[in-house]
Amino acid sequence: MTASAFPPVRIGMVGAGFMGHQHIDFIQAAPGAELAAVADPVATADSFDCPWYATTSDMLRAGDLDAVIIANPNALHVDTAVECLEAGVAVLLEKPVAVDYAESRRLVDAVARLEGRLLVGHHRRHHPAVARARAAIEGGELGQLVAVSGLWSARKEDEYFTDIPWHSRKGAGVTLINVVHDLDLLRHLCGEVAEVQAMQSSHARGLEVEDTITLNLRFESGVVGSFLASDAGVSPWGWDQATEETLAFPFVPDGVAYRLVGTDAALSVPNLAKYAYDRAVPANWHSPLSRTYLPVAPRGSFHAQLDHFIEVARGAAQSLVSAEDASRTLALVEAAALAARTGQTVDVARFRADSQGSAES
Repeated sequence: MTASAFPPVRIGMVGAGFMGHQHIDFIQAAPGAELAAVADPVATADSFDCPWYATTSDMLRAGDLDAVIIANPNALHVDTAVECLEAGVAVLLEKPVAVDYAESRRLVDAVARLEGRLLVGHHRRHHPAVARARAAIEGGELGQLVAVSGLWSARKEDEYFTDIPWHSRKGAGVTLINVVHDLDLLRHLCGEVAEVQAMQSSHARGLEVEDTITLNLRFESGVVGSFLASDAGVSPWGWDQATEETLAFPFVPDGVAYRLVGTDAALSVPNLAKYAYDRAVPANWHSPLSRTYLPVAPRGSFHAQLDHFIEVARGAAQSLVSAEDASRTLALVEAAALAARTGQTVDVARFRADSQGSAES
């Protein structure tokens, strides 16, 4: 039975801000989805070509929904998602999954208790280059993975901090706002992180929050890695510049965000350039090095994410990013922030256990 044989999944939108409007555009362009309702307290009834409600509760009581996408303020994410799961609808929850790791565990428990269908919106995982890179790693195309490095740097405008005051206060900073995406992808590609070290600086702007951070990572597999991020420095390097996911960023063709190093080959992502020694001669550092590109069909992450969510809502697929998975990314971000503040190496599994124990006591 083809996808077109199924009726469209009726989706309600919670939150009609910047991300909410993006999701609405994607829903309206998807043949397998239908925008059935919008819930937003500051919107107006004539803003959308569908029923509008002031609250999520009102929208759910009206019924006739198969699924909901949640893009309201972060502090409301868990409560809203639990309410929707209790109503029996599938949920796509924008990241971050919660305001902190301890709160995210409440959502993990609710999904298990309700046997809910929930996808967390770490959209980069749906990019075809990421799927191809992971397949290359798992398929042994790089040999044994030994190391990974990544970089994201872009100079944010001054208005980013002056016009939105919370951007310059504790709880923001380049780590929690930007690096969360990269750490999620590194977990997705290389597995769980065992230990993290970090150093950070705020000297470029002198704000309360850091503008630059560098991380050292040791993965449970034995892979070691590093990541450097700054929102105060000009560069062509990073996911946003290397893809056309966000038109607000200049596109750098053949750009690189991550470099994966294996015993047989190396791979850069997202351009999927693979480097390997010539097999016709002894394979060592004196051998000729060739560059080829792994083939992949282009597709936007958000479009692919919505297609996947439609399948999750229909019960035809398991979530690529579960609440448990997203919770672990949030724990890693918090562990990295702790390492930067204290100058200590943080054991990530112990950090999760301690944080969960504190929440339960």
